[in-house]
Amino acid sequence: MSNWNQILQEINSEITSRSLAAQQASLAAQQAIDTVRRKYLRSLSDHTERNTIAYYSGFLSKPWVLGMEINDEDKNGLMMAIHGLERDKGLDLILHTPGGSIAAAESIVDYLKRMFGKDIRAIIPQIAMSAGTMIACACKKILMGKQSNLGPVDPQLNGIPAAGVIEEFRKAYEEIKQDPQKIVVWQFIIQRYTPSFLGQCENSIEWAKDFVRQQLEDNMFASHSDKSNLAEKIVAALTDFSGNKAHDRHIHFDECRDIGLVVQLLEDEQTLQDLVLTVHHCYMHSLMNTPAFKMIENQNGAAFVKHQGTVQMPTPGTR
Repeated sequence: MSNWNQILQEINSEITSRSLAAQQASLAAQQAIDTVRRKYLRSLSDHTERNTIAYYSGFLSKPWVLGMEINDEDKNGLMMAIHGLERDKGLDLILHTPGGSIAAAESIVDYLKRMFGKDIRAIIPQIAMSAGTMIACACKKILMGKQSNLGPVDPQLNGIPAAGVIEEFRKAYEEIKQDPQKIVVWQFIIQRYTPSFLGQCENSIEWAKDFVRQQLEDNMFASHSDKSNLAEKIVAALTDFSGNKAHDRHIHFDECRDIGLVVQLLEDEQTLQDLVLTVHHCYMHSLMNTPAFKMIENQNGAAFVKHQGTVQMPTPGTR
């Protein structure tokens, strides 16, 4: 496996080998980063003999940029990345995302399954939270390393946890029922919530649960006789607002396995682990050292790259 420093050295070597004039150094650096990244993404695909699409958000290095989340525009990137691929080879989807829209995730899953059927694996080199976890749950298997994590899938409305709102409202109701004088304390909190907002929270919670449950039963546990019970256990764990404490809680490999998800430890196959982490380092360098903040790219170099205010759609071998 090439580690962080080794990837950086290889990128610097590529810059030097191009021998471009000083005024072209920025372009040389960009091309070098692209060359190294695409080489290793191709190597991973060659090793697995499967189509490989990397979906990367720059939320760690550029947290101030809007559009980091999973959204409907990502469908365009996936359409570009899937065009021309041999569908019977299945798909390995590398996910690195803070999450995003349930509606977008649902639509993306529907599209991916129409293209590749159920032969889709999720690879999580580091982080796939919220709606990213939902997409992973729609796959037949999830590949994770010891450093990888998924996250809770309880929905957030404008940054407010829907389950938290319901829990708080119910607590207020019970306390006021026991002691009506407590309405003086609770009224300033409860008045923030309109009946329509409470309804939205309840609908969002059920939507998230239904979607994840349906996807688990349809793919990961499709051949299991007790698929409903297996799916229900996972849904309960991933939407347990009180148990998870926070929406950004990291759920690592052991816990993912313990709640019932079909997960494979990358460390069990050394070559695969080396290739996945090398690809991950390449994308981290790309997001840190270029204007890009979201990248969707296949093993042939077809990519949908979002810069702040722009979208670049390079053909293989170009930028």
